[in-house]
Amino acid sequence: MADRSLMRAVRWDTVVGALLLVVLLLSFGLVDGFGNGLNLSFLIGNTLPIALIALPMTLLVISGEIDLSVASTAGLSGAVMGALWNQGMAIEAIIPICLLLGVVCGLVNGLLVTRLGLPSLAVTIGTMAAYRGIAQIVLGSDAVTDFPSQYLDFAAGRVDGTFVPYAFLPFLVLLAIAVVALHATPFGRSLFAIGAGAEAARFAGIRVRRQKLILFTLTGLMSALTGVFWALHYASARYDNATGLELSVVAAVLLGGIDFDGGKGTLGGAIAGVFLLGALQNVMSLQDVSAQSQIVVTGVLLVLSVLGPRVARQLSVARAGRRVATALPSKTHAPTP
Repeated sequence: MADRSLMRAVRWDTVVGALLLVVLLLSFGLVDGFGNGLNLSFLIGNTLPIALIALPMTLLVISGEIDLSVASTAGLSGAVMGALWNQGMAIEAIIPICLLLGVVCGLVNGLLVTRLGLPSLAVTIGTMAAYRGIAQIVLGSDAVTDFPSQYLDFAAGRVDGTFVPYAFLPFLVLLAIAVVALHATPFGRSLFAIGAGAEAARFAGIRVRRQKLILFTLTGLMSALTGVFWALHYASARYDNATGLELSVVAAVLLGGIDFDGGKGTLGGAIAGVFLLGALQNVMSLQDVSAQSQIVVTGVLLVLSVLGPRVARQLSVARAGRRVATALPSKTHAPTP
């Protein structure tokens, strides 16, 4: 069964990757301005916030949990960054404080889920509102834009002579670390076991609560890092930064084949889903599709990404049942020796 599940995951990764390739090829050929170096840089830069949070979110969903407060944590991180900068604090001191704040936000989510036994969906809907409210209290309606130019250039600039943003390079390092952690370590294997069945994993000696607490904390950390990047990339720290980003992250991760029930999926598929969603959003922007319509498309993709794998599994079970039903009569009437 494990081998067949892995094969299904690989085939889904291939489908998502192939679909991404098709969308890119069609966009290069049919959409004016898509292949422009500046637009490709915008595409990657605008997709990076989704990709950064998708790394820990993939691990979290595989373990059977979810965090819907990621965008609010990012917004709170950016708001604190702007408020401290207005107070005259050095940016080199502000960024570690923001990252520590993300750790605290993730730790609060993790403790509520693992120690009190509350469902992560309900918990993070609550903290999503709470963290966004705190961000508004911290910064109000102000927008802070006068960050140091070298940080703004790194967050929004490109490697000389290419369309590759500077910020994409550290993301590749983080991606490599996440791939190794999930697919080549006992920690990663334990997450699949927890997602497949937390009780069975606990009886197998896996410290389920500790693993989940680590994941929520990592998600908070990466969300805060995303908030810092967002403020610098768009040169604006506001309390409502990254509003709605959680929808894009969840849609991209599930589109990439991560099972919402946990226990299945690969990080490669999730990242393919992230950039597929990013490419579609970029094409819609070039075609002057409204932001509201783009949200509708993202929502539809989210529904399809949850519904599709379930339908595929039901069809697979139905086919297996028919094969068994077909094989039974021949075995029943087989001549006795």
